[in-house]
Amino acid sequence: MDIFDNSDLEYLVDDFYGVSDFEDDEPFGEIDLKSETDSDFEDDFETSQSKMESDTSALEARNGKDIQGIPWERLNYSRDQYREKRLNQYKNFESLFRSRQELDKECLQVEKGSTFYDFQFNTRLVKSTIVHFQLRNLLWATSKHDVYFMKNYSLTHWSSLLQRGKEVLNVARPIVPTMTQHGLLSRSLSRVQISTMAVKDDLIVAGGFQGELICKKINEPGVAFCTKLSSADNDITNAVDIFNAPSALRVITANNDCTVRLFDATNFAFLNSFAFDWSVNNISASPDGKLVAILGDSPECLLADAGSGKVIHGLEGHLDYSFSSAWHPNGQILATGNQDTTCRLWDVRNMSQSLKVLKGNMGAIRALRFTSDGRFLAMAEPADFVHVFDTEAGYTQCQEIDLFGEIAGISFSPDTEALFVGVADRTYGSLLEFNRKRNQSYLDSMF
Repeated sequence: MDIFDNSDLEYLVDDFYGVSDFEDDEPFGEIDLKSETDSDFEDDFETSQSKMESDTSALEARNGKDIQGIPWERLNYSRDQYREKRLNQYKNFESLFRSRQELDKECLQVEKGSTFYDFQFNTRLVKSTIVHFQLRNLLWATSKHDVYFMKNYSLTHWSSLLQRGKEVLNVARPIVPTMTQHGLLSRSLSRVQISTMAVKDDLIVAGGFQGELICKKINEPGVAFCTKLSSADNDITNAVDIFNAPSALRVITANNDCTVRLFDATNFAFLNSFAFDWSVNNISASPDGKLVAILGDSPECLLADAGSGKVIHGLEGHLDYSFSSAWHPNGQILATGNQDTTCRLWDVRNMSQSLKVLKGNMGAIRALRFTSDGRFLAMAEPADFVHVFDTEAGYTQCQEIDLFGEIAGISFSPDTEALFVGVADRTYGSLLEFNRKRNQSYLDSMF
C-alpha cells in the first residue's frame, strides 16, 4: 500500500479548463454542505439550477442527455474527443515496473457492446469521497433501493426510491462503543477517515485511515464496537469483510501492518490474527466461510484457511500488487484484481494457473463484484470504466459502462436487480443506478 497522494486522483474540471496547479480539495476536511466543491464550473452553471434539475433519468438519457449531466456543448471538448484524450493520457499507477509485453497475449478476447443492465437514474445529490486512491470499496447496496456510501466524515444511507439521504453515522465526532464487556478490545475514537467498508444483513463494518475498526448495527443507535487495530503510523485498515463461517458470523480485517485479524461478528470478541510478509490490501472469504483470499503488496495472491490463517496455495500470474477480489457464489471461482490492469479468474479446484484473464481499458482493477446468482461479474477501474461480464458466456460477452470520474465503489443489489456506481468527482460526483435488463422497458415511462 502506497502513501496517499491526492495527485493520483484526477478531477474532470481540471482537464476541461486546463487547471495544472490544483491544490488538495481537502477530502478529510470539515463537511461543508454549502460549499461541497470548489469548482469554477459549478459556480458558472450549477448554481443556476437545482441539484434535482442536474439529475438524469432513463427517459432523458434516451432523448440525448448525458447520463452524468455533463454539458458537452458548453465545454472545450466533445465527449468523443475527451474520451480519446483520457485513454491516451491516463497514467496507470504501478508499484512494480515489470514488462507487460506478454500480458495482452494471455487476456481473453471479449466482445463488447452487450447490455445486461440498463441505465436508470443518475443523482448528483449523492457525492462519494475517497480517502486513499488505491481503495475503492466505499459503496454497498443492501437492496435495489438502499445504498450506503461515504461522504467525507458522514456514513450515509441513500434511498433511490425516495430520492433522499440520511446520515447514519458521523465519524468526525467522538465515537463511544455501546458494548463494553470485559475482554473486548473496544475503545473510543474520533475524526476517523473511513478507508473501506462492508455491509451484510444489519451490520456495517468500516475501516479507518489510522487502523481503526468500526462495527455498527443498522437498526440500533450508536456504534456497537470500535477499536484501533494498530498504533503505528500508516497502518491503514485496507479492507474488511463480513462472512458466514461454519459456526457463526465473522468480521475479518486487512491492514498495512501485514496482519489479518478475525473477530466474532456477534459479540466482537477477537478470535485470531495472521501475519504475512507484506501489507495486506484486500481479503475476501469464500461463500462457505472456509477459505479466505489474501492479496497485498506482492504479485502473488494467497488462499488460506479462514480459521487458522494457514496458507493453502499461492496464486501466481499477476505482475503487480493486488487490491480487489470476489468469489463466485458457487465457491469454485475466485476473481482477483491487480494494478497490472487485469482481473484473473482462478478455479480453486486447480490453482496451478489462472483460468482466464480479463483486461481493463486504462487502469488498475480496483473493485470486483459478482451478482448473488453468479450470472455477472462487475469489474471497476480507478476511473471511467466499469465492465460487466456474462459468466454463462464464459466471460466473453461484456457490457462496458463508459463514464467520467474517479470510481468510489460498485455494488449489485442482493436480488441482482440493480447495479450502483459511485462517482467521486468535485463537480460531477454522483450515484449511477442501472437496472437489470428484463425486456420491460415500458416501465421507464414511469420515471
